Amino acid sequence: VQLQASGGGLVQSGGSLRLSCAVSGTTFSNFAIAWFRQAPGKEREFVSAISSGKPAYYGNSVKGRFTISKDTAKKEVYLQMNSLKREDTAVYHCAGRHGWTIRFGAENEYVYWGQGTLVTVSS
Repeated sequence: VQLQASGGGLVQSGGSLRLSCAVSGTTFSNFAIAWFRQAPGKEREFVSAISSGKPAYYGNSVKGRFTISKDTAKKEVYLQMNSLKREDTAVYHCAGRHGWTIRFGAENEYVYWGQGTLVTVSS
């Protein structure tokens, strides 16, 4: 199983970016995907998670600004990030696992990880 994150870049405060996570090597059904981020000098933070038949979940710091979605046919998950703030600057990772977990916000619940994509928000 491989996850490939992309879409990071430099954006001004208040702007938008869309991250993508492409999944390969597994069926997409019943495969949970989460986004985590890690800012310099900080611990990794849960951002959002999604799986078939489950509502989307968000970390408190991104609720109302970020939206997670998926394209089952393309086996891709997206993170639309709006109203970006400087504190959103981080390396964003997508992670996956087979089956849902109630501990969807815990990074050690995920088996598969993609490489990170850097998001930099300037003032």
